[in-house]
Amino acid sequence: MSEGNRVTGMSVRGFAVASATAVTTVGAAVGVASGEDQGSATGDVEVVAADATLLAEIPAGTNVQAHTAALTQQAESQANAADTDARRAAQEAARVQAAETASERRAEAEREAQEQAEREAAEEAAEEAQSASAGGSGDFPIQSSYTKAEIQAMAQSIVAGDQYTCFSAIVDHESGWDYTATNPSSGAYGLMQALPGSKMASAGADWQTNPATQIRWGVMYMEDRYGSPCGAWEFWQANNWY
Repeated sequence: MSEGNRVTGMSVRGFAVASATAVTTVGAAVGVASGEDQGSATGDVEVVAADATLLAEIPAGTNVQAHTAALTQQAESQANAADTDARRAAQEAARVQAAETASERRAEAEREAQEQAEREAAEEAAEEAQSASAGGSGDFPIQSSYTKAEIQAMAQSIVAGDQYTCFSAIVDHESGWDYTATNPSSGAYGLMQALPGSKMASAGADWQTNPATQIRWGVMYMEDRYGSPCGAWEFWQANNWY
């Protein structure tokens, strides 16, 4: 053995925190360093534990208790640091999960609000369509019959002011303001003598009995075909029909 029985130093790996294994390991290392087993001490002695990392080197002849305490403290510090990292990782995972949950809830709330708005819009459109198809009588009360004056008052409130005279002239010639007037030969019907009368259903289902519905249809027809009631009246004057 070179330089007698003196062991220059040793490496201790795998020191378990605050365990009997640590003390035993260090004690065994010191025993070798003091010459208890000279036959096996041919150089530096290494004491290795499974699943270990290098913590420190203990020179031969050093106070074992002091190094044991130092290694224990170091191991505890590492364990505490690992616990802190684990807590931080758990907190970050919880934060990410909470953010994802909040985002999903916001998206769901937005979808529900959009669906509600679409339902309300569809219901409103359906109500408007139903109101139009039910007769479109507007603010005029439904009656079993109407006088000429009442029908003319309806027309004055529906037809544009600068077009009323022309509209009235056509109705005077076509039906004399009789909303049930029927041409016995052609079947033309109503104030404007629509042919067939069922065409007026586009303005309301009550086209046979509601003068307001007939007036609205007449205005739409004249505007669509002649540009205005006055345009229709000009054509009527030239052709005796429109």
